[in-house]
Amino acid sequence: MSKLKAWISAARLRTLPLSMSGILVASAAAMKAGSFSLAVMILALLTTLGFQVLSNFANDYGDGVKGTDNADRVGPARAFQSGLLTAKELKYGMIATTFITLFLASLLIFIAFGNENFILSVVFFNLGIAAIIAAITYTVGKNAYGYRALGDVFVFVFFGLVGVMGCYYLFTQNLSEYIIFPAITVGLLSAAVLNLNNMRDRLADAKVNKKTLAVVLGEKPAKLYHSLLVIIAFLSALFYFFITESTLPHYIPLLSFIPVFLNVWVVFKNNEPVKLDPELKKVALSTFLFSLLFLLVTMFL
Repeated sequence: MSKLKAWISAARLRTLPLSMSGILVASAAAMKAGSFSLAVMILALLTTLGFQVLSNFANDYGDGVKGTDNADRVGPARAFQSGLLTAKELKYGMIATTFITLFLASLLIFIAFGNENFILSVVFFNLGIAAIIAAITYTVGKNAYGYRALGDVFVFVFFGLVGVMGCYYLFTQNLSEYIIFPAITVGLLSAAVLNLNNMRDRLADAKVNKKTLAVVLGEKPAKLYHSLLVIIAFLSALFYFFITESTLPHYIPLLSFIPVFLNVWVVFKNNEPVKLDPELKKVALSTFLFSLLFLLVTMFL
């Protein structure tokens, strides 16, 4: 395999649609508020993709050097684990991605706030720094929070609350009292994807003392937790549309929950963790579909 293909593999392209979901939802909500900017949306998408790729490089590196990625791993083989990239190469990749992402974030903040809101610019730049730290320390370092059953919390915060509400603020310079509900939806669905990943790897993670929430909870409670994530995400989205829309077509994005609810049924019946791997893609793409339908319905209805 060429180095280019190795880097593409390490970037884990299948994770990128999920990372864009919060930006699309925020963009749709900004359209509804009459404050949409194409430049802000494009730069926000590019910045978010940068954060996600950085996180993927860091996870590849962190799990690799800790020995978590081994023959027992169920999911796709990582670049470091497979010998396609060295630890040193991944470090350089993380550094380069960090600088590119910070540049994009700075440009995004300048386009959103200009020269007039220095304090807001500093706040959002620090949020960007926090997102970079969170992306790296999920698996890297002695105190990696992904090994302390805190991954779900960080995913909910950064994919949901910060991703949706923060991006919405970049568009509007205010926070609607209702924007928190689609933020909760995206955050919980993103946590559901992570939980599926952790349920799939639960036995292998337990062997190497990687304490994900699925490892801490155990098989049956993890399945119950998964169903609660999905149900609350749906109810939050339903409530948002109920209080902001008046016609039935505006509820179309909720159709994306059909495969997610089917996923809950599959999870409860599952006795072989390896068979959960295809379910990650289903929930991730369903979340992306929800955000895309939300944007399209807002644009054309």
